Amino acid sequence: MPLQQFTDAELQAKAEELGLVKPGEPIPTAAMQSRVKAAVVEDRRATTRQEKPADARLAKSIVVQPGGVILIDGEPMPWLVAKQPMDIGLNPEGISTVRLTLLAESVQVLKPKTDSPESE
Repeated sequence: MPLQQFTDAELQAKAEELGLVKPGEPIPTAAMQSRVKAAVVEDRRATTRQEKPADARLAKSIVVQPGGVILIDGEPMPWLVAKQPMDIGLNPEGISTVRLTLLAESVQVLKPKTDSPESE
């Protein structure tokens, strides 16, 4: 992992945001400065995760076992699947498909942003 660089202003702002120091006060100890640096690193990671969505990938294999266990590339699927019929399309000459129902406590569907001109 590359060495992280921090500006004094960035560390000071984060320490104040976290309530570790009052505005204008220096960060008193090396231990506290380490905590602030860790918080800045986590903020950077969160920003990177938001900017770079996970790459979609094609599963090499999907195995549906009796009792509801589903293995994707040899790993158990981490979500609960409803006990409803699955739609399985086998295509020996290309890519096959599996359609199933996932259980969720809540579902949110976001409307895409439109670039329509505003009326004057």
